[in-house]
Amino acid sequence: MVNQNVVPFVGMVMVVMSQSGGMVINKAAMSDGMNKYVMLLYAYLISTFLLLPFPILHYFRSDEHTTPLTFSSLWSFFLLGLIGCSGQILSYLGIELSSPTLASAMLNLIPAFTFILALIFRMEEACWKDSRTQAKVLGTAVSIEGAFVVIFFKGPAILNNTHSTLSLQFSQQVNWILGGFFCACDSFLGALWYIYQTSLSKKYPALMVMTFFQSLFSTLECGLFAVFAVRDEEAWLLKNYTGWLAMLYQAIGANVIRFILLTWCVRRAGPLFCSMFKPVGIIFTVFMGSIFLGDHFYLGSLIGAVLIVIGFYVVMWGKATQENKVEIHYLESASYNTNNNVPLLQSGSPPQSGITSQF
Repeated sequence: MVNQNVVPFVGMVMVVMSQSGGMVINKAAMSDGMNKYVMLLYAYLISTFLLLPFPILHYFRSDEHTTPLTFSSLWSFFLLGLIGCSGQILSYLGIELSSPTLASAMLNLIPAFTFILALIFRMEEACWKDSRTQAKVLGTAVSIEGAFVVIFFKGPAILNNTHSTLSLQFSQQVNWILGGFFCACDSFLGALWYIYQTSLSKKYPALMVMTFFQSLFSTLECGLFAVFAVRDEEAWLLKNYTGWLAMLYQAIGANVIRFILLTWCVRRAGPLFCSMFKPVGIIFTVFMGSIFLGDHFYLGSLIGAVLIVIGFYVVMWGKATQENKVEIHYLESASYNTNNNVPLLQSGSPPQSGITSQF
């Protein structure tokens, strides 16, 4: 029992550290002159190449039932890649204008945005007199309020405080607000991606094949965007060590290894267990950004991050209690049906309530 809990715990710590490390390395590469769109495109290219064996093995194994590729499924993969690619572009832009710490804090808005989108698409039932729904609404409101605090209130620097001119402070404040807005948009697209991916995975269960085509379409979409956005030919050349390191780390560590490890942890311990580690990324990002980048950590970031994390856990508490209620109800119904010789559901598993996402 101990090993079953320890191994997913270590795995999720590695997932969070890899994500935080990727933000810090990307910020360092951008500060060193690496173009963010070119770096993202090259990372997608490498990821697609590394994922290529998975669909080949899937479709050439005779002992495995393969899901046919249709125009509808390819179009769905295209949209999934477009959402993910757009979110990545906004994330890179937000990190360049602000800091990895702010971007890491904003990622905790994904459950709140997911709950809002689930209500809009009627994937989540809302009983406003139910304490679980009230908890989700309250947690969403607190998380969004924390995001506003992080974006619009910097306050004094807690770490690495330095003096700067008034004009520079104003310029930094504007960039900080814009960066926070882009990171919040990235979290919104991330929530939309989780919802669409959850719906699509039910129709197309071959996870690694879906991941490959998503990466392939993201590469094409990012390449088309980069061609129009980056007109300087010199920007397409990798001239510094930091750019190479960021590109390879994002492609191998953040895209491929982190995804496979996260998928394994979700299947081993469940999405709720894995989602609880999201706020830990703020701690890693703060220390790594301070050590390697000399980033400031502001009072507003601390207050806002605390509010976002509180809202995050309140939303997750509402989600957990709702899923427990559904499972208990299913077990009671199964016990009743067994005692009365009534056939059970063919699936043999409790119905899923709401959205099960890999936050």
